[in-house]
Amino acid sequence: MQIIETTPAKRPSGNIFLVGMMGAGKTTVGRLLALSLGKTFIDSDEEIQQRTGVTIPHIFDVEGEAGFRQREAGVIQDLVKLDNIVLATGGGAVLNAQSREALRRNGIVVYLKSTVQDLWQRTRHDRNRPLLQTDDPRARLKELFDQRDPLYTEVADLLMPTGKQSVNNLIQQLQQELNRVSESVQHP
Repeated sequence: MQIIETTPAKRPSGNIFLVGMMGAGKTTVGRLLALSLGKTFIDSDEEIQQRTGVTIPHIFDVEGEAGFRQREAGVIQDLVKLDNIVLATGGGAVLNAQSREALRRNGIVVYLKSTVQDLWQRTRHDRNRPLLQTDDPRARLKELFDQRDPLYTEVADLLMPTGKQSVNNLIQQLQQELNRVSESVQHP
């Protein structure tokens, strides 16, 4: 794990925002982290589906990726205004500069970083990932990782590798690091 220098102008919200690639464990980690910290868990993809009444793949089919990203940015802008939440963002949420800034200013951003191999192992049978419905999904995953990794790193206050450790160990490590990061944000 690595603490990344934070930007000073954060709103004291108690929010934790999880960013990272599809398959990095944002939803799984987010649910458990929220439970252990007594915060509300929200998954931005689930929120989009709830608001639209349709699945993410359906939105991609009808509106394309650009339409989905527009919806995603709107949902992020709404959700960051809440307090004491753990938010699992969609893998592409960081593509929008306003979303990155909103996340950065309204909570502690944690980049759950996995290797492309681990991501491939976790996502290869999942048909609900529109960006991986290609002839070579592993190559597409690597391309997305290469594009997004610098953006995740840019927005993150904390980089947390999600390797082979158990989810419970990851949650414990993450809580320790979050305590350190939140103190440095409150007392720069």
